[in-house]
Amino acid sequence: MLELRGAPALSAFRHAKLLAALRDDVGDVASLGAEYVHFVDHAGELSGKALSVLEQLLDYGAEPQSAGGDAGEGQLFLVVPRIGTQSPWSSKATDIAHSCGLSQVNRIERGIAYRVKLKGMLSEKAFEKIIAILHDRMTETVLTDSSDAAQLFAHHEPAPLGSVDLLEGGREALVTANAELGLALADDEIDYLVEAFRELGRNPTDVELMMFAQANSEHCRHKIFNADWVIDGETQTHSLFKMIKNTYQASPDDILSAYSDNAAVIRGSEAPRFFPAPLTGREGERATYAGHKEPIQILMKVETHNHPTAIAPHPGAATGAGGEIRDEGATGIGGKPKAGLSGFTVSNLRIPEFVQPWEAFDYGKPERIVSALEIMLEGPIGGAAFNNEFGRPNLTGYFRTYEQEAMGANGIERRGFHKPIMIAGGYGNVRDGHVQKGEIPVGGKLIVMGGPAMLIGLGGGAASSMASGASSADLDFASVQRGNPEMERRAQEVIDRCWALGENNPMCFIHDVGAGGLSNALPELVKDGERGGLFDLRAVPNAEPGMSPLEIWCNEAQERYVLAVAPEDLATFEALCARERCPYAVVGEATEAHHLTVRDGHFESRPVDLPMSVLFGKPPKMTRDFQRQSHELSGVMLDNLDLREAMDRVLRLPTVASKSFLITIGDRSITGQVARDQMVGPWQVPVADVAVTTASFDTHAGEAMAMGERPPVALIDPAASARLAVAEAITNLAAAPIEKLSDIKLSANWMSAADHPGENQALYDAVHAVGMELCPALGIAVPVGKDSMSMRTAWQEEGDSDDGQGEEKSVTSPLSLVITGFAPVTDAMRTLTPQINLEQDESDLILIDLGGGRNRLGGSALAQVYGQVGDECPDLDDPEDLKAFFAVIQGLNAEGKLLAYHDRSDGGLLVTLLEMAFAAHAGLEIKLDWLVDEPVEAFNALFAEELGAVIQVSREHTEEVLAQLAAAGLETCGVIARPRYDDQVRVTLFEEPLLETTRLRTQRTWAETSYRLQALRDNPECAKSEFDGLLDDRDPGLSATPTFDVDEDIAARYLQAPGLNLARPPVAVLREQGVNGQVEMAWAFDRAGFESVDVHMSDILAGRVSLDEFKGLVACGGFSYGDVLGAGGGWAKSVLFNERARDQFAAFFQREDSFSLGVCNGCQMLAQLKELIPGADAWPRFVRNESEQFEARVAMVQVEKSPSILLAGMEGSRLPIAVAHGEGRAEFRDSAHLRKLQGSGEVALRYVDNYGQVTTRYPANPNGSPSGVTGLTTPDGRVTIMMPHPERVVRAVTNSWRPAEWTQDGAWQRLFRNARVWLD
Repeated sequence: MLELRGAPALSAFRHAKLLAALRDDVGDVASLGAEYVHFVDHAGELSGKALSVLEQLLDYGAEPQSAGGDAGEGQLFLVVPRIGTQSPWSSKATDIAHSCGLSQVNRIERGIAYRVKLKGMLSEKAFEKIIAILHDRMTETVLTDSSDAAQLFAHHEPAPLGSVDLLEGGREALVTANAELGLALADDEIDYLVEAFRELGRNPTDVELMMFAQANSEHCRHKIFNADWVIDGETQTHSLFKMIKNTYQASPDDILSAYSDNAAVIRGSEAPRFFPAPLTGREGERATYAGHKEPIQILMKVETHNHPTAIAPHPGAATGAGGEIRDEGATGIGGKPKAGLSGFTVSNLRIPEFVQPWEAFDYGKPERIVSALEIMLEGPIGGAAFNNEFGRPNLTGYFRTYEQEAMGANGIERRGFHKPIMIAGGYGNVRDGHVQKGEIPVGGKLIVMGGPAMLIGLGGGAASSMASGASSADLDFASVQRGNPEMERRAQEVIDRCWALGENNPMCFIHDVGAGGLSNALPELVKDGERGGLFDLRAVPNAEPGMSPLEIWCNEAQERYVLAVAPEDLATFEALCARERCPYAVVGEATEAHHLTVRDGHFESRPVDLPMSVLFGKPPKMTRDFQRQSHELSGVMLDNLDLREAMDRVLRLPTVASKSFLITIGDRSITGQVARDQMVGPWQVPVADVAVTTASFDTHAGEAMAMGERPPVALIDPAASARLAVAEAITNLAAAPIEKLSDIKLSANWMSAADHPGENQALYDAVHAVGMELCPALGIAVPVGKDSMSMRTAWQEEGDSDDGQGEEKSVTSPLSLVITGFAPVTDAMRTLTPQINLEQDESDLILIDLGGGRNRLGGSALAQVYGQVGDECPDLDDPEDLKAFFAVIQGLNAEGKLLAYHDRSDGGLLVTLLEMAFAAHAGLEIKLDWLVDEPVEAFNALFAEELGAVIQVSREHTEEVLAQLAAAGLETCGVIARPRYDDQVRVTLFEEPLLETTRLRTQRTWAETSYRLQALRDNPECAKSEFDGLLDDRDPGLSATPTFDVDEDIAARYLQAPGLNLARPPVAVLREQGVNGQVEMAWAFDRAGFESVDVHMSDILAGRVSLDEFKGLVACGGFSYGDVLGAGGGWAKSVLFNERARDQFAAFFQREDSFSLGVCNGCQMLAQLKELIPGADAWPRFVRNESEQFEARVAMVQVEKSPSILLAGMEGSRLPIAVAHGEGRAEFRDSAHLRKLQGSGEVALRYVDNYGQVTTRYPANPNGSPSGVTGLTTPDGRVTIMMPHPERVVRAVTNSWRPAEWTQDGAWQRLFRNARVWLD
């Protein structure tokens, strides 16, 4: 084993933060050092050349002077990946080493060497505390001697197969195994298994028992939703699932697949779908991109990952996102994920130094789960990071905190979300002919594709089906997975190549691997394909050879799919996998007999040998029985409230407050098809109601999604809570142009503390309200959903009494229905936003009140911030009102009469109006005259969360619009406010002021919760800079001042010359494993007149493709090799240290008829190839952003005067552009290099603030690059690199903010047209 020191592991602020944490917990810590250390397992002696290459590979990261800590003093705490596992970092770093010719390297691992120096002696207690702070027990091990790291590469003998002696020990033997293995089997399931194995005449193996437990867990089988229900002694006619299916039976139109696959599929629109021709290994193939006009159907799915997120938030949320993405990819015979959403519901945050009045009492929590604050600091990063690296924009979501004492069927008890809700969902597209799965032929090859088996996530399906605290802490931790999004990206690229083959798609069946691992996925695959299966356990790719058969078969290692391929198509599939470097293995064959056999050649045993009827046969059906109960509730008490204080409390409640800290961490522009993300207007305020994408690049038709949920209301009326969730999703979706209400389809995610007193009644009533009443009345179906029936956390406090018994505590979640609505969109350009239009001289803000003036405060944010619930809550009293509302809004939008739109939801009317003002930097004159008669009633009017919306219309249209609303039966409508052109916000009643404040003050209050969380999580100086930026009330916001005509197509003559057959010059759209931005880049070049050709680095290394063939080369954005050796570093080094690749790139850069572009990850990569690029010797490398966070924003850049051929004629322009990166800070070798580039005019782009001044201030400069540098070129201008993404905003519709005059092209299409003109 070779040990190589690396760069400092902590930036200055991370070092200070960790040191403070150690001092808080341990006390006498004098100093802390931290640096990366690399361990290399290799075969034979490494040559001097190989060692030199290895040392250069492992030279990455920021310069040491930018980080803190002394790495040499104190006790060593070496944190490495858990012994016996291989980290995702390792697999990618090892891949890079192999690409660089280091075949002797078996594996590279990385650890962090912490040196902790204490002022006194290191006690055992202090040692344990330090270990707890420095490592994650789920994925890491702490060593105190670096030589012990050799254990990382130890090869263990496989552990043996286990069995349960049921024949001898009887039922009790199975009861014992149930507890020890964490199977979560019910009594009737134990009886079923005892009988089944007695009939088989043998004992069950531990593999068979775990497989049965996973396949039949509540998580997988939804037993409560399929149960029979008896209420007050009367058997009900419908199960919960049948009630949901009733919505489909009542409204089946345009649903292509429901309840039978990994996601539902609904009808989309027809447009040219743009993708490259796959390379299958046949002669004469060329991976040219082209449009294919066809139906682009929409797949939809929303999942939860609650239990793992409670235990380990970052990996829990990451693998939640990853699992849902796999569901989409495994829909039909290959789907393509497109846009994501995320949501979190947690208990009180209790932010340090910012504890709010309603959070003052700390109820406590069990040791095994983390706090709500930890969940919200780490979980969203995990989910966002997975989406970012995979390459899926996260475009909508929600965040709610709730925890308080409330009256229920069990009396007064603590209600809240100690077991959080973590929602991951989204939509994608699937080809029309691939919606349904195919037939698995007998003899069909059964394949595992993706990552290897690892000892993680064991028993996750069963664990997530238990209430938090019902299983052991060790089982809880064992059930959590960890993610590798770059591997999932590789697998998705294979799926994309498969579906691109159309009728020749080699996949005939595909499932993702989720709960239960292969033990669930492979049996499900063959069962759904109406086959049996014969499997070879030792053919399963395995990163941990010491695992037992149970652990190999049942672990939930992520990023895996199982699929069936006909024998005659196997060669094609293998070629696609080889090109994408995606691991796969044939692990079995489909059989005619419906029998499952798993053979283990190592032990010469059969860990599984079962008729499929035993695994999937049903033990006795579950019955749920309850007697109806009611309880007395108290109304919301408003005595002596101060309106300003009430407003401030509501604005700080996380449910209402700005969600900026959750949004800017997630890429929202990847795909180049995002028409509406969360951020609205020139000041990018997070208030959008709906997410919208275009179906393809050549259309404004597309897709929309929006969410709705109201769990606090369920403590008063569960059915009303469910109706509000559905209605809120619809009022959010109403902002998008949707042809008709029935085009909307819903996902329903149900969370309940099943069997807790009162909760079965709540669940049944809510499902009945949605499935049997509301959705059929609206003509809307619910073709997909999920349930989580264990939303209760119970524990025992440590006791102080003589017997040591502490207080029994519990926190029970209110019934929670999270609705997500999906719909096809007719014209994404017509999507409405909450931004008030101040260009209109005279306008009115009209309230459309679907609550009919009732203004019920129960379950509201106002009630919550004063520690109350209430007894009367909002409701959708008449579905016809919602239908009329939707129709009128769509009609007014189509007529162009709506200037702005915002639905009324959390926080009520006042928050709705304020958010509209925030987006426009406008003041408000709010008049309550027609709503209330007395000042005390203003609280109800301003804070009730009744359904409805506020619309802005030109005053000349006000009467006509009110008449239309009245004609539709919506009579509780009227002018509620008018915009002001100053910053004042006034609320009056009959001219008497009730509240006088400013937009700036209220927006700062609304933004402070987000700021506090951002400051705890990221670089606090950056967080403060952004928060203080709100103090500038003259900030002009984003603007566009191009020095050229955006609508002029200077390359048109190459596309439209009549009678001329002009050849399209080829451009290599270059990608490496993990790159994810190639399709939109290819389209931008295609539109400018190029032939865009998909070129994978494996094509170059294998000699399939030569760069001699191309005029242009573009290195695309993404996360090549997961950025494990620095962003773009592994990609660059695989060129520099591979002779064939190095020669090709060097020759290409030397050619005077060639040009190159590097964007984001491609920019980082080309910057590290500067030794091959003439004139690039002074270029910087790009390192971690100053904020220490991934930054996804719209930034302003100035095009500098430079030789860049791509920016010709654009100099002097100041333009908005998408940025999305974690390592974008330009780090120059010294100031002289920066001065040289500035003096020679080779700086091509700089960040500027909204005043047009070059800036280093965050967030206008999102990464802290000196002098605002974000784009560079060479002296001859043929090579240009930039961190921002021009390819994502070449169309007007995909700019988050754009000038009104941009209707077709965005400004950045000029860059690509410049390339075409230069080649002439």
